[in-house]
Amino acid sequence: MVNPSQSPRRRRLPLRAAAALALGALALLAACAPDPHASAASAAGQADPATLVFHHPGVVVGRGQLDIVRQKVRAGQEPWSSAYEKMRASRYGSLRYVPHPAAVVPCPPNAGPPACLAEREDAIAAYTQALLWSVNGDEAHARKAVEIMDGWAQVMKQHTEGNADLQTAWAGSTWARAADIVHAGYPRWQAPAVQRFKWMLRKAYLPAVTAKVPDYNGNWELAMTDAAIGIAVFVEDHQIFKDALDRYRARVPAYFYLTSDGKLPKPPPGGSMDTPDKLATYWFGQRTYADGLGQETCRNFMHIGYSLAASAHIAETAWQQGVDLYGPTAERLKAAAEFHARYQLGEPPPSWLCAGKVERSMGPDVEVLLNHLQNRLHMSLPRTRRLAEQQRPAGTDDLFVAWETLTHAQNPGTPV
Repeated sequence: MVNPSQSPRRRRLPLRAAAALALGALALLAACAPDPHASAASAAGQADPATLVFHHPGVVVGRGQLDIVRQKVRAGQEPWSSAYEKMRASRYGSLRYVPHPAAVVPCPPNAGPPACLAEREDAIAAYTQALLWSVNGDEAHARKAVEIMDGWAQVMKQHTEGNADLQTAWAGSTWARAADIVHAGYPRWQAPAVQRFKWMLRKAYLPAVTAKVPDYNGNWELAMTDAAIGIAVFVEDHQIFKDALDRYRARVPAYFYLTSDGKLPKPPPGGSMDTPDKLATYWFGQRTYADGLGQETCRNFMHIGYSLAASAHIAETAWQQGVDLYGPTAERLKAAAEFHARYQLGEPPPSWLCAGKVERSMGPDVEVLLNHLQNRLHMSLPRTRRLAEQQRPAGTDDLFVAWETLTHAQNPGTPV
């Protein structure tokens, strides 16, 4: 995993940028105004996935949240101001960013972080440019996001080799976030180009991220579902959306353990890990199970972080569309976040946990989950909150998590 970028030296916004903020807030008000129908649906959490009206932007980050981010940054409030500056100063935020579209992206297993890097970087750059445009109103960032997305849509055909599904998940989830923000409020991304990008997602991404991989490590299926639900929202596909909801409901309880599950973890749905010995092997040798333990805890916390982030992205996208996936899994996700935050923060593990050794390698993965559990459900997550505060302003893992302090820290999405 590539380390998140370091925080740049903070700078005041120049007068031109400050003016753009003010003008941008007015120019984008119609495009990104809070949608009372979406807010009501999210509050109820009872939308029928077969008939719901999709709300845009609504892939991980919603309209009301973008409004709040814009207000916080304009006011110079923390941690949003520093988070914005970190994003703006990153290489992904440069208007000179050069994308590298390709027709075929080969992703061999165990090839290390550089493999397939260009596609992931380009997707994150498109998302970064979309967020910059949404916050500061500078149309040049919207044009850059469109340039990146159009470049890929014109050539992209397939992903190949052993890590293709995972690469497709990471890039596809980020493409969907970028595209949904831009399409929701930038009419100069014209219909033919938008349709070409949607076709790319349908042909080169959806088949991979909806594949069945029950016996793989669970971070794969969760990341794939993150991409699937985001793409479903952007292209407005009710069946793919419903399938993603179902996959989340089945996979999250099989990944994060609660004692109410019984003596053993739930087996991955549709897989072959269905005996105590097979489950112990699948859980990297762990045979003692406690609330919040994850299938990959004894592998490393990096992959646990991926799974916490992907789970939150899926549930947050559903929430933005009026479906409450969080509720039935809230206690499970809280237990998982608190369990791993405890040891990520440095507490020595007991001897029964991973033979007394854990790899503390979690990335900037908890902001979205913390925001919902703490700021909407008013649950107490002291360790997770401390971890998030230590990581702020969170940057990007260069995979599929980016700028979530900016978009989700203390931001339940209710307009202020």
